[in-house]
Amino acid sequence: MSVAMLEHPDPWSEDEYFALGETTNRIELIDGSLWVSPAPSKRRQHIALLLAMGLYAAAERVGLLVWQDVNLRLVSGRILQPDIVVADTDDAGGTVEAAEARLVVEVVSPGNAGTDRLLKPQLYAAAGIGWYLRVEQPDDSVELRLERLAGAHYVPAMVAGPGQALVCEEPFPFELEIASLLERRRRG
Repeated sequence: MSVAMLEHPDPWSEDEYFALGETTNRIELIDGSLWVSPAPSKRRQHIALLLAMGLYAAAERVGLLVWQDVNLRLVSGRILQPDIVVADTDDAGGTVEAAEARLVVEVVSPGNAGTDRLLKPQLYAAAGIGWYLRVEQPDDSVELRLERLAGAHYVPAMVAGPGQALVCEEPFPFELEIASLLERRRRG
């Protein structure tokens, strides 16, 4: 992190945020403050990649695109970088708008657990994003927790753990089989 970032006396604007350019850190803009996280672990990146691959064909069938680590503008001055966003958008520009997002996916790790379980879902819900998929990593397994927007917050819709598949019709038809995600990850 540069000294210029640490000595920034005023709230950050979107223009200043985008002027930072690409970094190895995950930097998100929340109401004038920067949230800086190290790059995700190899395991977390691998799980996110396999999930993105698992969602890709299903999303494409209904005209949606799958993005990893893309800038997602919730409102002006709030830009997060979810692990995966499935959106009704094109590949022009560098930002997905909240109104385009159909599903947001966060892969929880020890360093970001509170943010992914509590804070980010509140921000996504406030932006009106209809579906949130939280990926837990207990021990050496994976658990998928799909939640749907109900009013101003998310409520559980489905949970799939080891030996199960998450089979959904909403927000678009898709199936994610936990065993195949784990098998591929272990071979890698």
